Amino acid sequence: MTAQGTLLGTSVHGAAQRAADVLAILLPRAGSSGQPGERDALIAVLRAHGEPEPVEISDADLAGLRKAALDLQEVFAAGDVATAADRINALLGARAHPPRLTSHGGGSGWHLHVDGSDDAPWAEWFLTSSCLALAVLLAERQAPPGGFCRSPSCGRPFVNVGRGSVRRYCSAACGTRERVAAHRGARDSTSEAVTP
Repeated sequence: MTAQGTLLGTSVHGAAQRAADVLAILLPRAGSSGQPGERDALIAVLRAHGEPEPVEISDADLAGLRKAALDLQEVFAAGDVATAADRINALLGARAHPPRLTSHGGGSGWHLHVDGSDDAPWAEWFLTSSCLALAVLLAERQAPPGGFCRSPSCGRPFVNVGRGSVRRYCSAACGTRERVAAHRGARDSTSEAVTP
């Protein structure tokens, strides 16, 4: 593997969003263990988040990244800040190395890593850098750093970066769709109750 981009993408928020985007690709969906085009989609996400070329993911890398995604799923699924903190601490405690600054031999600006080396396997880099970014977000907001969309038709992981209340949906579109469905359901049940 070539030198990774900055530890946190261009920012903590960028690295946390990268984690959510990778989870959206790699977490198993009902009845499947891999999706067609999964590797290509993963490479596209890593490139979109600034990974330098070449971005090459072997079968072993893909298997390791799937396992890392399952581990990170626990952080995104945490229902409260204490549980999210405990899960992040457990992952960092089991996998992270002492923090170090690197510029990948002058190929990038100085940034922080907690993986074993500049040539660490993709899964180690992804898990540790994602945990570090999610930990910073948790400390900044004093709230869970992410979640899963509560829309039954979605379930996509998302990152909590705003200062408002904890998000329930991955996007305004999912939130609107669910509010409209709830409104229609309430209206339909009211009209059924009125009809003799």
